[in-house]
Amino acid sequence: MHNYQVTEKPHESSNSLVYRGYRQTDNLPVILKMLKQAYPLPEKIAWFKREYEITQNINLSGVIDVYSFPNLENQWVMELEDFGGESLNRIIAKQQFTIAEFLHLAIEIVDILGQVHQQYIIHKDINPSNIILNQQTGKLKLIDFGISTTLSRENPTFLNPNVLEGTLAYISPEQTGRMNRTIDYRTDFYSLGITFYELLTGQLPFPTNEVLKLVHCHIAKQPALWNLR
Repeated sequence: MHNYQVTEKPHESSNSLVYRGYRQTDNLPVILKMLKQAYPLPEKIAWFKREYEITQNINLSGVIDVYSFPNLENQWVMELEDFGGESLNRIIAKQQFTIAEFLHLAIEIVDILGQVHQQYIIHKDINPSNIILNQQTGKLKLIDFGISTTLSRENPTFLNPNVLEGTLAYISPEQTGRMNRTIDYRTDFYSLGITFYELLTGQLPFPTNEVLKLVHCHIAKQPALWNLR
């Protein structure tokens, strides 16, 4: 990739590719995020630019810094800081947190999320893959504001559950669009609660891959409060 030395591809989703590497001009470690499609639709490009603008404007120590948004080889690239962190979903796949470690993380995550909310931003996709931790330094940051909203309240409309915004295992009941409730900051706290449940137990509260069943669980079911690891 022009101007960058890529060292690895730590993440790939249906929408985006994420690379880790160095900027050749000054050897600065960076994370490079780009849309997966070679020729994305205009609305995808607009969504990507919006994520860049929201992230750039937040300016909090607990949120990933964004350096630039260059167009390289007809591909928009978001250049983000690399502070040597790893996503919590990768970390919990290979180790367990003690209760003391969990409490330390939980307090810091809640504090960061509270600062984000004070800027009238709802993240809407809180989950372990969007929380990055450097275990050596203890530095922790939120990432991926691609579907966040800068409104204090938002009126959801019914959506086909196959195209719901957010990560379905973690979304709040009101975010499913099947409840007569507006989305506000509490939607992030619901997703954070599921994240905490997973950090403590090593499993999701509703372990199913069936979309409609998972939507029903979020709306009507209570998770088990046992089997803590």
